[in-house]
Amino acid sequence: MHLSNFDAAIIDLDGTMVDTLGDFVVALNCMLDGLELRQVAAEAVATMVGKGSEHLIHSVLRHVRDGRAADNALFDEAWRRYQHHYLAINGRHSDVYPGVVEGLTVLRAHGLRLACLTNKPTAFARPLLAAKGLDGYFDVVFGGDAFERKKPDPLPLVKTCEALASAPERTLMVGDSSNDARAARAAGCPVVLVSYGYNHGEPVRGVDADGFVDSLAELGRVLDS
Repeated sequence: MHLSNFDAAIIDLDGTMVDTLGDFVVALNCMLDGLELRQVAAEAVATMVGKGSEHLIHSVLRHVRDGRAADNALFDEAWRRYQHHYLAINGRHSDVYPGVVEGLTVLRAHGLRLACLTNKPTAFARPLLAAKGLDGYFDVVFGGDAFERKKPDPLPLVKTCEALASAPERTLMVGDSSNDARAARAAGCPVVLVSYGYNHGEPVRGVDADGFVDSLAELGRVLDS
């Protein structure tokens, strides 16, 4: 792979550009406090993120209730509380990973159009990118509620390629998990994964991908080598 082979790139958000685990933990524990349920540890949350907020809340409720799934009423109340708390603290307990700005700058300098595609709700993703000074790098931003299905389904990548006016084979996917890789493979996009993300608690180098980087700042070197 070489940067000249690409017209665009699609970048994941949580675990790829921003370490948002702290935001998740604070919002979830505020939610659980309001529901009079025990709190959840960061180590557990790290294995649950990446498949959208609905999946995250269901997983956390099952975890703190000793394997019992939440009924619709409990989930709806939990979702309402989670949205309230997350929007209130969005970005306050998160940090941009080292090398992200450098990596995005390199991609833009090579003329690539950029999209942020995340399973995070759009109403959470846009303010977070703005708060971290990353919003200006992206031509389009799509959250997990932008399309009928979320990653690892290929639909979000296919639709994002259409929005970027870029063929899938000329659109690089950059993510941190098997969700990103599976979606990219199914959509026909080459995929590079970062080594430091969440990946549901599993070793990321065991995932089928075209390459791995320890920092987005390495993208230019890796793709030009």
